[in-house]
Order: sequence, then structure tokens, then C-alpha cells
Amino acid sequence: MSMVDEAAGIVKEAAPKRRRVRTSRILRKIADDTTNERISIRYLLDTLGDRAIGALMLVFAFPNIMPTPPGTSAILGAPLVFLAAQLTFGMKPWLPGIIADRSIAQADFASIINKAHPWLTWAERLLKMRLSFLTEPPFEYVVGLLCLILAVVLLLPVPLGNMLPALTICIFCFGILGRDGVWTLAGIVAFVVSMVIAGGVIYGMVKAAFYFVERVILI
Repeated sequence: MSMVDEAAGIVKEAAPKRRRVRTSRILRKIADDTTNERISIRYLLDTLGDRAIGALMLVFAFPNIMPTPPGTSAILGAPLVFLAAQLTFGMKPWLPGIIADRSIAQADFASIINKAHPWLTWAERLLKMRLSFLTEPPFEYVVGLLCLILAVVLLLPVPLGNMLPALTICIFCFGILGRDGVWTLAGIVAFVVSMVIAGGVIYGMVKAAFYFVERVILI
């Protein structure tokens, strides 16, 4: 039985109880499956189904919360830009083949999920169906736009400038997955803080660059 079938089976089991299967359980199921040597983004799209945008954005954003090797944010940020743009315009999750066909070793994916799982399960326990209008159109499109801006910031070569935007995207994703408007409000606050800090860092870098040109190159 494939992972897609197993994930679908989990959803069906929970259906009579009208309880939505936790995303952490699905991701853990994928991570624990050792029959596949590599996990492709297309495979995750198919398995996660209607929650693909929120869950995939969470998967791509979470590693950026921690210090990562140079260039990692650029690799993980590209899918975030596509997914956030689709959330902004209310589109179904889709990625171009050049991105969807990318894959990660099963062991590496499992490592990411192992690190994220405690935080994900902790956050899921806090999620409640409240202020749900903030997680539905048209507010959902606004969240998508904010995530799109954050994803673009992630692509910029700002030292350690990817951590706070990535955390903010994760907060928004929890709100999307749990239909919890309180998390959306928390994400908006974090967005403002992220933009203030990122803006200050970028301004400082630009100012330093102009100073270098004036004092060193033009002398």
C-alpha cells in the first residue's frame, strides 16, 4: 500500500468522528516510511491534498528558523514564493515541474520532521476553531500576500535575516491548518516586527555599501 493510500485511510478513519487528522500525524507517517529512498515535492502535494499549501509552506519555512548553510534559504524560498502567491489568489496548490520534481533523501526529510514534530504537535494542541473568518477568504488572501512578502525577504542574502520571516510564515501556517484566527493575528504582529527588523538590516547593508564605494573605491 502506498503512502498516499495510507494517508487517505487515516482521513477516512477519522471522518465518522468529524475530526480533522493532524498534519503532524501525516508528516510523521511519511517520514517513517522507508520504502521510498527519496521524497519528492510532487509526492507531498499529492499526499497532503487540500492542506498542501499550508503544510508545504510549513515544511519549507521551518528549516529556516534554525541557522542553515549559506544558500539554503534561496533553495527553500523559491517554493514558498509559488505557494504563497497561489494562496494570495485563491488557487489550488501547484508547482512547476522544475520545483515539483525536486526531491530530498528520505533520511534528510525524516531529520527535518523529527526536529519539527515536537513543535508542530505542541502548536496543534493550542489550535482551536476561533475567529475562523480570519482564515477564510478574503482574509486568507491577505495572509497569502503577507506570506509572499516574507518569502521574498527569505530569498534576500541577509545574514540571519531568514529566521524571523520563516517563523512568521510558520505562525500563519498554523492558523491556516487549524482555522485559528488567533494565530493569524499573532502572525500579523510577527509580520510587522519582521519587516521592521529586516528593513533595518537591509538599510544598514545598503548604507554600508554606499560608504564602501565612497570611501574605498572612489578614493
